[in-house]
This record gives sequence, C-alpha cells and structure tokens, in this order.
Amino acid sequence: MLLTIYPISFTICLVTLIAWFYFKNNPALSKICGIGFFGGLATYLLSIYLADAEISYKLMVLARDLAIIGGVGYFFGMIAKNKLVFFAFLALLYGALQYKFTEVLENTFAENTTNEFPAAGADNSVELLVELKPGFGVKSLEDLAQGYGLNIQEAFAPADGEITDLDDYVTVDIPDHELVATKNIISLLERHPAVEWVEQNDVYQLDLLETIPQKRAPRDLKKFGLNDPNLKDLWGFQEMHVDALYAYLKKNKISPKEKANIFILDTGVDAKHEDIKANYKSLNSRDDKDPMGHGTHCAGIAAAVSNNGIGVASFSQNNEFVTVTSIKVLSARGGGTQQGILKGIIKAADNGAEVISMSLGGRSGDRGQKAYQQAIEYANKKGAIVIAAAGNSNDNAKFYAPANAPGAITVAALDPDLNRAVFSNYIQEVDYGIAAPGVNIYSSIPGDKYASFNGTSMATPYVAGLVGLMKSIRPELTTKQAHDILKKTGAKTGNTKETGRFIQPAKAVKMVVEM
Repeated sequence: MLLTIYPISFTICLVTLIAWFYFKNNPALSKICGIGFFGGLATYLLSIYLADAEISYKLMVLARDLAIIGGVGYFFGMIAKNKLVFFAFLALLYGALQYKFTEVLENTFAENTTNEFPAAGADNSVELLVELKPGFGVKSLEDLAQGYGLNIQEAFAPADGEITDLDDYVTVDIPDHELVATKNIISLLERHPAVEWVEQNDVYQLDLLETIPQKRAPRDLKKFGLNDPNLKDLWGFQEMHVDALYAYLKKNKISPKEKANIFILDTGVDAKHEDIKANYKSLNSRDDKDPMGHGTHCAGIAAAVSNNGIGVASFSQNNEFVTVTSIKVLSARGGGTQQGILKGIIKAADNGAEVISMSLGGRSGDRGQKAYQQAIEYANKKGAIVIAAAGNSNDNAKFYAPANAPGAITVAALDPDLNRAVFSNYIQEVDYGIAAPGVNIYSSIPGDKYASFNGTSMATPYVAGLVGLMKSIRPELTTKQAHDILKKTGAKTGNTKETGRFIQPAKAVKMVVEM
C-alpha cells in the first residue's frame, strides 16, 4: 500500500500547489486547492514516516521531495500570469512525470533503501569490481580516477578480513559520458600495477514462472504422519520419499546437534507468514518483508513449519532441525547486482549461516567471477555451504553466475516425470551439480497465501533444506562431503547427465548419521 500512497500523495502535493498559485485570484478555487495541498502533504508525510527505511534515507528523500515541490510551485507561481507559457511548462512537467519521475517515485521505497545492498536500477552506474593487490588502496588508482572522473569506493567489509581478499575489492563507477570508454578503462585497470583482477558488476533480474498445479499429489497422505493440508499439492514429497525420511528420523530418535540456520538471499521473506514464522529467525526488520513473493516461496520450500495444521511442510518433521533467515539482496521487482549478492553472502557468513540458498543469478558478463569464488570460500571457512540455482534458460549453467562459481552446489530442476524441466539449465560442467523438483512447486507467498511456481529457484531451496538438515546432525559437514552424499544417495533421472542425481533425503540423512 505504501508503494502506492507515497507517489500519489507526492503528485497531489505538486499538482494542488501549482493549481493554488494559478487560482490565487479565485477565493473559492484557491481554498479548495489549499485544502487539497495540505491534505496531500499530511498523507505524504505519513507515508514517509511509515516507510521501511533508515532515518537518514527518509530525511534525504524528504529534502529532495520538498525541494522539488517548493521549487516547481514557486516557478509556476512566477509564470501564472502568462497562460501560454504556464500551460507549455505544465505540459513539459507532465511529460517528465510520465517519462521518468513517476518511476523514480515508485522505486524510492520499493528498492533497497538502506543502500547496504545495491539493487538493479539503484547502482547501474557501478560498472566494475576490481581487486587490488595487497598493500594498495583506493588512492593508488587516483590518477586513473581523475582522468576519467571515476568514483572508486571500497566494495566489501567482511568481518574476518584476515581470511579473505574480499576486503581488497573496490567498485568503479564510470560516469555516463565516459561509458563509451569502458573497454579502454578496463584495459588500463588490467595493466595497472595495483590491480589484481577486474570483472563486471553484473545486473540480474528474476524470472517468476507462475504455473497451474497438476494433479500429481502424494497418493497416501497418512504415511507422512503430518496434518498439513497442502501435502496433497507436494508431488515432490512422493518422489523424494519424504515419508521414509520421517520414519528414519523417528525410529532412530535422531536429534540435531544444533539448529542449522538457512539464509535465503532473495527479495526478502514475509516473516509473519503463518507457515514460516515459527521457524523464522530475524536478522534485520527490513529483510522481513517481501513485496514480490519470490523469497517467501523459497523460504517455505526450505523450512516451512511442519505438522501445524496449515499450509505445507518441510524436511524437518518436528521443526527441531533448521531455522530460516532472510537477507534482502534483490529489489521489490526482483532486480539486483553482483555486488549486492556478494555483500549478502558475506553478511550471511558473518552472521552464522550454515546454509546459504540463492535462487537467483544470470548469464555472466565475464570469463569468470573471481569475487563469487572468494565469497563462497569465505562462507565455507565460516562454516556455511552455498547452494545456487542453475538458471532457467535451457542452457549450460557454466555460463551463469553464481551457478558456475567454484564451490557452490548448483541445482537443476526436474518435472513430475523426473526429466530435466524444459527451462532448466544443465549442470554437467559445474563443480557440484544436483537435481530437485522444480515444476509446479506449491509453497508460501506473502499474506498467509500459497501458490505454485516453476523454476530452478524452487529446486534450490529443496536442496538447501536437505543440506540444512544434514548440517544440523553433523555441523562440520563440508560442501564436498555434502555433495558426495547427495550424489551417492541420489536417484537417476530421465537425463541424469544433464541434471545430476535426484536428491533422496532419507538415504542422504542415513549416510550422514553413519559417517
């Protein structure tokens, strides 16, 4: 609602103030315009107050908006006597609102407003990520920066800088008028004595593949021993033999050594969702909302509350094994950047993630993303296993990041016939490939609702949920160990070479227990 009220109230303030100046010699109309202006202003200020953003950002927006309203109002008051000029500029203002500024208003609080995680549209000007050699800092690129008007800033601030080179990265913002020289700037950077590595700060956009569920439900709901009514919509539970997992955990009285925290790096998660909130662990209130719904859907797949009489279920039958946490790295519209995602990986690792689930990415703009590899290595050293979606382009996952990043477990999507989904990228040329259900996947969406979506985005949290369960039983489990277990215990698919093995939770957990 705020995303609508804020731009509308701003527009009302602007229009009524202009009209107020125009009708200043007409007492009746002037009074109506004045009432409209102050009513719009009160609504506008309320929308700013209620916005989910840092106070510094709110003050910046307030100063910007009031300056625009006041300046435009004053200008139109000056030219009000000349109707021809007045209406000509009014037409120009209307065109500006339609062309660009309305979009700016709509995105002011829809995007990532803390500036902690850049999102698509928010930092498109940050073109490059550059790793500096040890002992060099931002000032070492000062001559090059001045020559092209570059804005160079530190890119990452990992808590344990001594175990990674991520704190040696800087961002390079190229001015619009110098974008034609991008290739030359990259060449100069690559030859610079202070520079170790240069890569593009790729921009990504989610695909939300909504679908209509097919009637391929578990045949015998009683065997699961749960009362969640929408088990009937989870065809994957039948094919993954989740009933065998539950039976094994119960019969052998398996308990976790510690709860594994699964971090969902996405559009946010609806922390108040009826089927998530009991398993949810908040890191920051700004991450606990999800305007798009993608992150909430993934969180429900990975860690929905089981046996609570509502919604769906997850691999943790009694909810003792995992929690789920959100870090918002994508905008309300599903856009994001490589730098924002890397910051999310670092933040998750620094806050005790056991599993990092990333249902996101896109085709790589470079021959390789060294920063992703270093971020995943950092997460591994901090005790986390990273899971990434293979991508939805029916293409080779080796061309897509972070799916192609060394050290990530990359997940392909299967359809109900256990064939590679028609959209799923294939994974035979990545380090660690595996498969999970990714077609007609029913899960939570914001507002205590549920829906079915398609995508490797949906397959990924199935693997994250299972790895979280495995990590809770054996916290020291590494990425290689986890993938080896998933591969050895996995089932063949209709295209095993292209998809990797299909996860079988009961067999995987049994192997973990017996390690």
